[in-house]
Amino acid sequence: MTINRRELITGLGGVAVTAAMRPFASLATPAAMPSPQATFPRKEDFTIEPGYTYLNAAYTHPIPRVSVEAARRAAERRSALRPAPPAPVAAPNPRALFAELINAKPTEIAYVSSTSEGENLVVRALGLDHRFDGNVVTDGLHFEGAIMHLLELKKRGLDVRVVQPTQDFRVDIRDLERAMDRNTKLVEVSSAAMYNGFQHDLRAVCDLAHAHGAYVYADIVHTAGAEPFDVRASGVDFAACSSFKWLMGDFGLGFLFAREDVLPKIERPVVGYYQAPNLDAYYPPNYPAGAYRPVEYSYGPPTAASYFEMGTLTGSSMANLALLASSLTYVKTLGVANIQRHRAPLIRRLQQEVPRLGFTSVTPPTATGGNVSFARKGLAESDVPKRLAAAKVNVRLGRDWMRLSPSVYNDMADVERFLAALA
Repeated sequence: MTINRRELITGLGGVAVTAAMRPFASLATPAAMPSPQATFPRKEDFTIEPGYTYLNAAYTHPIPRVSVEAARRAAERRSALRPAPPAPVAAPNPRALFAELINAKPTEIAYVSSTSEGENLVVRALGLDHRFDGNVVTDGLHFEGAIMHLLELKKRGLDVRVVQPTQDFRVDIRDLERAMDRNTKLVEVSSAAMYNGFQHDLRAVCDLAHAHGAYVYADIVHTAGAEPFDVRASGVDFAACSSFKWLMGDFGLGFLFAREDVLPKIERPVVGYYQAPNLDAYYPPNYPAGAYRPVEYSYGPPTAASYFEMGTLTGSSMANLALLASSLTYVKTLGVANIQRHRAPLIRRLQQEVPRLGFTSVTPPTATGGNVSFARKGLAESDVPKRLAAAKVNVRLGRDWMRLSPSVYNDMADVERFLAALA
């Protein structure tokens, strides 16, 4: 019997996948995960150096110990290539776990390598990278990598309209509306701004965009896992995020949401082996008789994966999938609302005290996400970076601003340690 690569991954021959996915099944049990009534902070769940204060989860979140162990066990099983014993419980699926987290269907979720890949794929699926017959509306608080992508397309002829933020570090929805017209094809925004945590009223943005016949793409990398988010309630058509921030995963694996009723209306942006479940090549070339056809294929039912995934599990390692399944289970067990509730007083304390030390708060007081930012001209050239480094305090530092993003392992003592170093 011969086994092709697809069968190796998806069928009886999939020892590598089966063996890799089973280790994190056992790690999803209550014995390995915090209980649903877990208390905060969760310092013991992470490997954090004593005396080190990490307030930079929105840059990259530490990986829970249980997830590191899941990845290790998956890598060992993958290298062994031997049949795994029957799993005691069904292995959690990262795609399904993420879909549940944002109230989507698993068939609306595709694996991508990063948020940027997700945004690029959406633009390509709408034909905006080669058909310059409409415009794209975005704003200056959207992810800078996405804006850079759009501005490169602008050089090639795409009409790109970047709405300028207001003086109070927000984006006025009336300015967004003025930038839209009947030729608007896509509105791109961030659900929570990377820079300062500003949050659009996504429902209102979507209602405006849809009224103009446009689709909406949201970068949700600073929302998913940081606070409750319902993709249905938001009204967005597409959304993407990496997993190395609030989902507590690793680099190289993320998610793209595409609303199921939108899929038949867009172009297939990429084509790959795993999109055609019945792909069959003609070997040898003289069979069957008649006109030569190199391959025969048809696409499967329209799902996000069948449109946007093209490689072997999108090129992600089995260890990374196992790690992410464990991390998503960890986040789900703690509860996103509980994570947000634990973080809120820490951010309030920062909002109260940091401006007294000569900084301007640029995060709206009504923001509910995980980021809080402060501005001061010439910050990078000041002595602040050196003082924070000496105190072993890690925050996100820009040229004229800094961002703090406490998480489940932080407590008020960490905030006070930062304030003391800053003072």
